[in-house]
Amino acid sequence: MAEGTRCRVLLLRPSQRGLTYHRPVSTEGVAGPRQLRRLLDAVLVVGSDLDLETTLRRITEAAVQISGAHYGALGVLDDTRTRLVEFVTVGMADEVRARIGDLPKGHGILGILITDPRPLRLPDLREHPGSYGFPPNHPPMTSFLGVPVVVGGQAFGNLYLCDKDGGDAFTDVDQELVVTLAAAAGVAIDNARLHAQVADLALLEDRDRIARELHDTVIQRLFAVGLSLQGTIRMAGDPKLVERLEFAVDELDTTVHDIRSAIFELHQPRLPGRSARQAVLNLSAELARTLGFEPTVRFSGPVDTALNEDLTDHLLAVTHESLVNVAKHAEATTVQVSITVSDDTLLLVVEDNGIGPPSGATSGGRGVENMQARARQLGGTFTLEEGPPHGSVLRWSVPVQLGS
Repeated sequence: MAEGTRCRVLLLRPSQRGLTYHRPVSTEGVAGPRQLRRLLDAVLVVGSDLDLETTLRRITEAAVQISGAHYGALGVLDDTRTRLVEFVTVGMADEVRARIGDLPKGHGILGILITDPRPLRLPDLREHPGSYGFPPNHPPMTSFLGVPVVVGGQAFGNLYLCDKDGGDAFTDVDQELVVTLAAAAGVAIDNARLHAQVADLALLEDRDRIARELHDTVIQRLFAVGLSLQGTIRMAGDPKLVERLEFAVDELDTTVHDIRSAIFELHQPRLPGRSARQAVLNLSAELARTLGFEPTVRFSGPVDTALNEDLTDHLLAVTHESLVNVAKHAEATTVQVSITVSDDTLLLVVEDNGIGPPSGATSGGRGVENMQARARQLGGTFTLEEGPPHGSVLRWSVPVQLGS
């Protein structure tokens, strides 16, 4: 697009989308040289990486920059294209996201673009008849610009932009620039997904070899080290040294157990969709700043092969809520997250070394109520108790249809 080019305007008739403009809107717009340079830079940036997660964040950041928005988000649709399963945000602090809790699924204004994937621009989203309102702890937002992202001819998700700098409404030019960015984003996402598919195929071909090496080499070496340490314990006279050696042996046993769980997963066909393991690890890393330390996460059993998208969503929501509660109330310095799939059951255990749950914790607080409700909905159980010798132990257990 040449410098000074007059931009084609994508305007929607107010009667079609329920739009109410508070000021006259021009039917033409001119993108200045600075905006065009920003667009060009954004297009180059979003297509420069082959990792899908990085690409999605770069797209969101670029949309915020070229539109002058304070807040931006990219909502990714599920396979049915009826709800959001991922929500990449820019402009909102981690602690604010943590306080809000569950990420949006596509209600209200966000849902309008899901059912009618066309650009939508509002001077005040709160005045739209389809507004769903904000959840507790959500920052107030006014002006809104939404643009669909299409990949390979199918809806992939939507870009949501709020609060243009200076308190103004988004303009015709803003909309046109973001629409152009969304088109480039579709190509970049498609490229990243194809790259991931190629990587997955290469991994599948290597799974058996990796499993054999883990079993025949790594586990055997760990066993040898463990036996050597056990022999050293018998010769140690210092009680403190004995305690440290016993701890090292226990840690080796745990590592062997984790490796065997990974070997089992390598031999199982993955369910389509996200990796529940990776999603939990990503969530834990994301909340490390809020907690002030990195949580310890351990898995046992066929976590990736047993959990479908819906159950993974529930698991992530409860894990998120439990870690946020630790950050808010526990005054803890360590927390361990254990996720086990066995005997047709998914068990999440979150243990911290903090001050312990308050009296009546299992029946109070919105977060605890949400975790209880999810357990009941899935036919499971939820408990939150004082841990030995202190701290809290949260257990969330629900049935799993193994082999389905």
